Amino acid sequence: MSMTNVSVPVLEGRSLGKTLGGNRVLDGVSVSLPKGCVKVLIGPSGAGKSTLLQCLNFLMPPDSGSIWLAGREVNGKSRRELCSLRQQVGMIFQDFNLFDHLSALENVRVALMKVKGLSRLDAGERALAELARVGLGDKAALYPANLSGGQKQRVAIARALAMDPKVMLLDEPTSALDPELIGEVLAVIRDLAQNGMTMIVATHQISFSASLADEFLFMDKGRVVEQGSPAELLGRGSASRTQAFCAKISELTGETEAECRV
Repeated sequence: MSMTNVSVPVLEGRSLGKTLGGNRVLDGVSVSLPKGCVKVLIGPSGAGKSTLLQCLNFLMPPDSGSIWLAGREVNGKSRRELCSLRQQVGMIFQDFNLFDHLSALENVRVALMKVKGLSRLDAGERALAELARVGLGDKAALYPANLSGGQKQRVAIARALAMDPKVMLLDEPTSALDPELIGEVLAVIRDLAQNGMTMIVATHQISFSASLADEFLFMDKGRVVEQGSPAELLGRGSASRTQAFCAKISELTGETEAECRV
């Protein structure tokens, strides 16, 4: 294997720009995700974090710049290439996006049948395995209305994992959850990271992120204004924008300043 292949990022966005309603929401943002890395997007609301994640998956096509998957530029005008990208790049939203009329099992199984072409039996077995992986093996028959927010988010994660993604994009995966349910979703994300899943996560769970992240990207007004390891940005005396932001979040959430430090 050549060294060139080893260093090719799994997913890369180069100089991405996006304007919405006359506002420059993304202003030349570049991000690179090497295999197995975990990057965390933080910053104030409206900084462009969600837009960046949606552009990386072409759910919102960027106005300028390019997306590269495993060293090849993705043609956003090709339906075939977009389908391939979305199979390989899983997306988790803050509001779960489950089908209310389908059980947990069916929510995971449906894409395996429609996209992967698996039989109903094989798709069902795989769906059960993924639900068990996120701790919901005993909830397969329940519908979203009978699941807690944390359970619904774990079904959404199981559905994404069933597609064997190379990378996962997580957009504020715990922001719609009651505080007591956040831990169960974070436990699943931690397990994914420890098992080598490549991820980029937009979140306000700073202390949790600091324990997992290889790199923080601090966004403001559509740009990455600061990036570095948690130790660099959250270390004592760093005086970084990230550290100041963390201090504000800790005031709101009750985390101690020490918990935010690395």
